[in-house]
Amino acid sequence: MSFLRRRILGDTPTDSSRKATPPKAEEVRLAPVSKIIDSKKHPKHHNKRRNGFVFFLGGLFGIVAAGFFAGRSDLIDFPEIGDLSMDSLMDILPASFVQDARDLARGEREAVNYDSFSVGLNLLSQGVKANHPVIMVPGVISTGLESWGTTNASRQYFRKRLWGSWSMMRALVLDKESWKRHIMLDKYTGLDPEGGIKLRAAQGFDAADFFITGYWIWNKILENLATIGYDPTNSFTAAYDWRLSYANLEVRDQYFTRLMMYIEMANKVSNKKVVLISHSMGSQVLFYFFHWVAAAEGGGGGDDWVDKHVDSWVNISGCMLGALKGLPAVLSGEMKDTAQLNAFAVYGLERFLSREERAELFRAMPGISSMLPMGGNAVWGNSTWAPDDLPGQNVSFGPFINFKTQNDSTPSRNLTVEESLSYLMNVTDPWYNDQVKSSYSQGVAHTTAEVEANEKDPRKWINPLESRLPLAPNLKIYCFYGVGKPTERTYYYRRSENPLSSLNVTIDTTLTEDNIDHGVVLGEGDGTVNLLSAAYVCNKGWHMHRYNPAGVKVKVYEMPHEPERFSPRGGPNTGDHVDILGRSSLNDLILRVAAGKGDDIGHNVVSDIKKYADRVEIREEPEYL
Repeated sequence: MSFLRRRILGDTPTDSSRKATPPKAEEVRLAPVSKIIDSKKHPKHHNKRRNGFVFFLGGLFGIVAAGFFAGRSDLIDFPEIGDLSMDSLMDILPASFVQDARDLARGEREAVNYDSFSVGLNLLSQGVKANHPVIMVPGVISTGLESWGTTNASRQYFRKRLWGSWSMMRALVLDKESWKRHIMLDKYTGLDPEGGIKLRAAQGFDAADFFITGYWIWNKILENLATIGYDPTNSFTAAYDWRLSYANLEVRDQYFTRLMMYIEMANKVSNKKVVLISHSMGSQVLFYFFHWVAAAEGGGGGDDWVDKHVDSWVNISGCMLGALKGLPAVLSGEMKDTAQLNAFAVYGLERFLSREERAELFRAMPGISSMLPMGGNAVWGNSTWAPDDLPGQNVSFGPFINFKTQNDSTPSRNLTVEESLSYLMNVTDPWYNDQVKSSYSQGVAHTTAEVEANEKDPRKWINPLESRLPLAPNLKIYCFYGVGKPTERTYYYRRSENPLSSLNVTIDTTLTEDNIDHGVVLGEGDGTVNLLSAAYVCNKGWHMHRYNPAGVKVKVYEMPHEPERFSPRGGPNTGDHVDILGRSSLNDLILRVAAGKGDDIGHNVVSDIKKYADRVEIREEPEYL
């Protein structure tokens, strides 16, 4: 059973990999919706779960955990696994991964037992029914990727998911180099690699309801939508290949053309405007789409297309100004989830995918780089100050990449977000520079004239600080996001100790002092997306004339992170970036918007975002004050 560990790691099985599967948990009753919507703050129970599903490490962890969710000790029933059993799989994984998977499974059995349909049933009893057609746009990595190549190298994977399935695990463990060739895009074109390799986004509700067995993403929202009358005739999942740059989504897959047609068809069939629901990176994709569909060089729909076809946009945990953790991911293949692993877990992870390999993978997926932080020093602070600095804070959040000691291979001073982006461009290959600079922009437009000029520059269309909302005065935007969960804000780096490494620097995981945890400093957010990114434009930016000239109505409903202590997914009151999709109050609000009752939703802001937003160095033009 342990041949894989002996072959790959040269180690013997550990006792921790042989512990019995936890017994089935008792059912958990869902809390009343009235109690959930109450925004009163409660004591928070923070822990250090290794929850990195949002990026690559979490996907690997989820695959392991899913084996436990199946409630079996052997996966031989899965044809994708072949003769790879769970016992042998446990042998090749670090003991900490195994224990975390067991802990996750124990709580997950409780989490999935509560009545997923109760939110919908409660609203149905109040007369809330399906009204507007609904189209959902998933976030980064949550859409499965299927192989459609038919060459000798790809034939064994035909129509199997090389992202988000057991096939991914089998390929990663048994044929890592082949898996890397399939999952990475061509470095120069940003499209399919040579050799007939072809991965495409899975379609339909199955594309994003579960990441892998037992780890739900959109499933609870689908269950509750179905309860009030939604089905495949009036709801749709617009899955996409999140590896592609936004421009190449249209070039290769005609994604935005298809999305435009789906919206028009839903509008024509129902004679009602559409409700768009997006999560995480999906919100950036939709913001880009609003520009593309109106532009003559894009969909050609004209400035009034959105107003004619879209009733509401539900923006869930949207990383509208990027995700700070995206920068270290492409710089050194690291983030908090890897920095805080213990030494043995790091050893195991490095044997699977080294830092160099992870950085190369992330760079060869240009879609990931759409989440590089936007707004520069105006939003994220300068060398001495940041808008979200707290009273009595020892070190400002302004310096984003910090160095305790300098030497020839590290910069001579600490770097702000703007300087960190420049440093990233300086130390990465020209092909990566070309992909990023030709696809995205991270600046700020300070005048209406600049914003209007940017409507003709597709690179600016992902950035809400350089481009405007659609000219749709009847459109309604609902920003729903979690708050109160520690989120990566700044990092401490050091020179790479590996002389053979292609990476100049790495997170200083030995540094733990004051508010620094293994080289990572935490701020406010939902565990993945920082508060300024998720909340600034909703609370301030889109209330400025140049960014919202049509006066689109924007409502904000913050959801405090109040996890259940023994639930790894947080339970019905979580504010975690991914787990919030199962939050009861979020499901309640989504169903109300879809049913045409969004006007009943009030504002709910419990964080200090308004104070932080006022400190951001972006001002309204004098003539519009």
